Amino acid sequence: MIGVVVLGSTGSIGENTLDVLARHPERFRLIGIGAHRSAEKLAEQIRRHRPAYAALGDAGAARELRARLGEAARTTRVLAGPEGLLELATLPEAECVMAAIVGAAGLPSTLAAARAGKRLLLANKESLVMSGPLLMEAVRAGGSVLLPIDSEHNAIFQCLPHGTRAGEAPSGVRRLLLTCSGGPFRDWSAEAIAAAGPEAAVAHPNWVMGRKISVDSATLMNKGLELIEACFLFGLTPDRVDIVIHPQSIVHSLVEYIDGSMLAQLGSHDMRTPIAHALAWPERMTSGVAFLDLIKTARLDFRAPDPVRFPSLRLAQAAARAGGLAPVALNAANEVAVHAFLERRLNFPGIASVIEEVITRSTAGPIGGLDDVTAADGEARRLAHACIEERMHAGEKVSVGGAGA
Repeated sequence: MIGVVVLGSTGSIGENTLDVLARHPERFRLIGIGAHRSAEKLAEQIRRHRPAYAALGDAGAARELRARLGEAARTTRVLAGPEGLLELATLPEAECVMAAIVGAAGLPSTLAAARAGKRLLLANKESLVMSGPLLMEAVRAGGSVLLPIDSEHNAIFQCLPHGTRAGEAPSGVRRLLLTCSGGPFRDWSAEAIAAAGPEAAVAHPNWVMGRKISVDSATLMNKGLELIEACFLFGLTPDRVDIVIHPQSIVHSLVEYIDGSMLAQLGSHDMRTPIAHALAWPERMTSGVAFLDLIKTARLDFRAPDPVRFPSLRLAQAAARAGGLAPVALNAANEVAVHAFLERRLNFPGIASVIEEVITRSTAGPIGGLDDVTAADGEARRLAHACIEERMHAGEKVSVGGAGA
């Protein structure tokens, strides 16, 4: 029996992980679940799955959780605050940790799991984008095994030579190709994209995702962040990682070898496939996913992304080349700008404009430690808020259209 902790259990990755685990009770034992502040949903999961531990990073939400649990609190120990998440990530009973807490809130617990030598199933983008060198060093120092959960990075991992370890350049590989659906605006004109509102931006054609990541898909920033991740995960420079638009989202990514071979991983639009792969690795097990019907799929299309219509991708590629704390500033500015767009305080083109201005004004340099990451993140957020306020005071049009804009 393999003990598993699921950090971020209330999100879509967490829920899918719990679904896969429940299909294999003879193989896995759920030790603990945790989230940032979703007390009501975590209480429901505790009653259904009965883990020994549960944690909420927000101490107030943890008190609410205890009150909601009632009798169930006798069998599940509730941990509170950031320290509670750290304890959950390093429980000796758990060999495997799913790191799926969204945003910077998931960074400390992810680092802690790596240092503790866990099998780390990484679904938290920010851990690599914000502190890639620190996380990879923690993985090496702790003797951790890092397995990527993002469908693109998991696809690449499945196509790499046996024995490839995270952070080490794989033998014989020429380049990686990260596939991208192109988002809801892939066929829109620049003028139509400029007038688009939040409803249109979150209407992803292939995947059901949260609002923030859906906007990242619309700007293609999600691919830029994944490019940064790929460089750390697979030990390659940004010039050896390409982005290709693939509207069907059937080929999840590809690896090109120096002999001319190109390997791809194909599958249905279901995150339970990479989750089951990482949980069972190096073996395979059922995931509950519908099998892919290639005849019904019929065709697969590929094309290059347009850097003019999607400038966020260009900014992310530049941050990847710059390295150091540049990706931290990029990520923080993007989070603030996307939030402002969703609140209709910033138009769609303003997202990339704010990010570019923040990167230009940021003092971010090399990474020395986690304090540097925190400081750069804070500075970038302050700069982004200031940029947005300046635009509003200058009378820039920020009201945006509806679903059909």
